[in-house]
Amino acid sequence: MTILTRRRVLHAAAIAASAAGFPASAGAAAYPSRPIRLVIPYGPGGSGDEIGRPWVERMSSQLGPTFVENIGGAGGAIGTAAVARDAPDGYSLLLGNGSTQVIIPLTTANPTYSVGDFRAIYRLISSALVFATHPSVPATNLKELIAYAKVNAGTMSYGTPGIGTGNHLVGELFKQQAGGLDIVHVPYRGIAQATNDLVSGHISLMIAVMSVQLLQLRQAGKIRLLAVTPDKRLSGAPDIPTAMESGLPDLSYEGWFGLFAPKLTDDAIIDKIAQTTRSAMADPAMQARYRAQGMEPDSDSSPDKFQRNVDATTASLAPVIKSIGLKLL
Repeated sequence: MTILTRRRVLHAAAIAASAAGFPASAGAAAYPSRPIRLVIPYGPGGSGDEIGRPWVERMSSQLGPTFVENIGGAGGAIGTAAVARDAPDGYSLLLGNGSTQVIIPLTTANPTYSVGDFRAIYRLISSALVFATHPSVPATNLKELIAYAKVNAGTMSYGTPGIGTGNHLVGELFKQQAGGLDIVHVPYRGIAQATNDLVSGHISLMIAVMSVQLLQLRQAGKIRLLAVTPDKRLSGAPDIPTAMESGLPDLSYEGWFGLFAPKLTDDAIIDKIAQTTRSAMADPAMQARYRAQGMEPDSDSSPDKFQRNVDATTASLAPVIKSIGLKLL
């Protein structure tokens, strides 16, 4: 006899209900009346799960049965496109980020979806990028790093978790705004290998998402953290200045993960998800869970505010994508 897991039962129920022909706006007032699926467009076990699964757990107790489906592939494009094609009824949601919602549509020759295919619901977390150097680099702040890079043009390299990531684009933006620095980009398959190479001195600079691990490496004297990319200092590391404070007033970037729905989803459904999520994100235990992973939870988001976040990311990254001629697919 086959034993079905709870996740499979919920998934089967969602598919059956969808096949029954529910109209997009039916039951908006009574939403939800069946299980909600959150698509994480990456394989299981990564940062997407660390962000999405706590939300799913909380929604299961506040909205009703909610489950995760990991649909990885093509840097997040496959899972994102799947949600774009789903019925706009609130039962298929996406955990999206700057890569899936901005970078992929802007750098793909024949994209399978566009930014306009989605409605922003709520930004769950924001994340900061940080400029990290090996201690052998004689720089204790971003101004000194720029001066050193100019004198040593072509000899420095910076690591990121891959071509076309927000880290990579911020690195190119940094080079441009610092006067056209000659620093070679070294893409890795993930930030772990880049971090190992920074600690061992194989690369001199890394642009990475701020994390507890990086703070621990700094405490141990193995790396230096020179500047962060948001427009405000981090509450968890208030001694690290922003790039804007460090002489680059136009270098501001904040990563994020948040909830999206297909574009024709009813306003009442969008608002209910957003309001329930806001209540969950105001819980100190929920906030502590995200902060323990080096993330900053957003307890004051909304559909309009989150859309402005998406628009700001687009405005920041589109010019640098165009200037370097970046094409991923």
